[in-house]
Amino acid sequence: MPPVLPPPRLTLPAPDQLSPEQRRIHDEIAAGPRGKVQGPLAIWLTSPDLADKAQQLGAFCRYGSSLEPRLSELAILVTGRVWGAQFEWTVHKPIALKAGLSEAVVEAIRTRQTPPFEKEDERVVHDFAQALHRNRKVTDELYAEAVKVLGERGVVDLVGILGYYTLISMTLNAFNVPLEGDAQPELD
Repeated sequence: MPPVLPPPRLTLPAPDQLSPEQRRIHDEIAAGPRGKVQGPLAIWLTSPDLADKAQQLGAFCRYGSSLEPRLSELAILVTGRVWGAQFEWTVHKPIALKAGLSEAVVEAIRTRQTPPFEKEDERVVHDFAQALHRNRKVTDELYAEAVKVLGERGVVDLVGILGYYTLISMTLNAFNVPLEGDAQPELD
């Protein structure tokens, strides 16, 4: 039985009640590759400057990093799982599958098992993300392996993705952001 999600903590104004600054940022987000303002981005509109800066960082992390989508989505799923961020998981699971992550890898992450990786780059991203989230650091050996597989820029981008999606997860969890439509929680 899926968990019951708590009620949202922040009610956002209707789009026609946004301030001019909120409206500008809302419209910029909606006109970009996301196509809509949802979840944490909607929460951030309460603080327009935060919304503006965070959505720009998010656009880079999701659409402009040096990591291919399969790897960035893997990092996002690991982050969502670590934080138990239902919204993040629900939004990014289908994107990760479409980007090429296997169902077996995604399910193993969801159930906190060791994923059956067939690709070295996926294992390295997973292990690096897990280590940084859980231990707050990575070993010299894991760092060297990540640089070998992803390159220095890839490692920097990976850390940026992990940090940004930690902010996303914290926002989702702090404000009890509900799932959209008829989506059901998948994380325990």
